[in-house]
Amino acid sequence: MGKDYYQILNLTRSATGADVKKAYRKLSLKHHPDRSDDPKSDELFLEVAEAYDVLSKPNTRAVYDQFGEEGLKSGVPTTDAVGGFSGGYVFHGNPDKVFREFFGGDNPFNEFFEAPKDPDMGIGFGGLRGRGRPKQDPPIERDLALTLEEIYAGSIKKMKISRRVMNDDGHTSSIRDKILTINVKAGWQSGTRITFQKEGDQGPNNIPADIVFIVKDKDHPLFKKGRV
Repeated sequence: MGKDYYQILNLTRSATGADVKKAYRKLSLKHHPDRSDDPKSDELFLEVAEAYDVLSKPNTRAVYDQFGEEGLKSGVPTTDAVGGFSGGYVFHGNPDKVFREFFGGDNPFNEFFEAPKDPDMGIGFGGLRGRGRPKQDPPIERDLALTLEEIYAGSIKKMKISRRVMNDDGHTSSIRDKILTINVKAGWQSGTRITFQKEGDQGPNNIPADIVFIVKDKDHPLFKKGRV
């Protein structure tokens, strides 16, 4: 059975976007490893970050609500112009990144230790203002499954991604879709890496991650690719 992101945040499926933010704020402060004495704080902090990352984005939340964690991460059929299956959701695995972006600081705990222990007091959204040199988030790697025909003749693949983009005010952000076009060259081998630089989530104090697609061969019912 897949993860229940609503249960992780102590929410029901009718929760609003504001409810999701409020729950993440409270639980991320409660379980942050620098504040919590719970030996499972690292695991809980990671779970809360992933749950918030999914439920705070309308598109990933909608897919999760309909298809669950398995459908969200494996990809689901699309009916748009691109066709085929949507790329599965991949959590970047960096709960500190989610925490920094939410509270608006590269190092939120510069000032946090003087704040009240009670997660419900003392700190508003964006109220933590630690600063430091922006660091680039680690690369996000996704498989690019190609058929034997696509590798033999070359092809064009269009991959739809959803990412957080900073708004013009420089403080707030929104989720937007983008189509990345991959020109598959004839003869590409399994393991070939295609990198789209800085196409990951944007934040006020981070450099977006590179998105890397890694070629994987799809099984063919009759033939296997070989080397000459």
